Amino acid sequence: MKKLNVIIVYNKEESKILMCKRAKEPYKGKYNLVGGKVEQGENELHAAYRELQEETGITKQDIQLTHLMNFQYNMSDIELEVFVGKLNKEVELQEEINELLWINGKEDFFSMEKYAGEGNIGHMIQQVEIYKGRLFDKHD
Repeated sequence: MKKLNVIIVYNKEESKILMCKRAKEPYKGKYNLVGGKVEQGENELHAAYRELQEETGITKQDIQLTHLMNFQYNMSDIELEVFVGKLNKEVELQEEINELLWINGKEDFFSMEKYAGEGNIGHMIQQVEIYKGRLFDKHD
């Protein structure tokens, strides 16, 4: 099964979420979370930090990631690992391919016209909201 990851990155104030605007298919032109492929035999958390740094310039020193959940797509033979973290300081973003931008955390992330993933981003962010105290308070 092919493994992919996505990383939900909150700003320090927990008011905004980092998104990229997809430059290519699938979901070209829609907003998505950052992430990528987990290499064969690679530790999942290491892969999340690696992809985050490659796509945004955010390093392990800037954020502490927590494994939130997985989605398994049996028909596509894909497992999607979801990580979340909050920046511990302001960072200067470094775009790799996709345009990066901060989206207000109160947006309707279920909007399939605006966001990739058929509503999954909305579900992921709802889960973060439910467990925000456990996810972020321990890092402060």
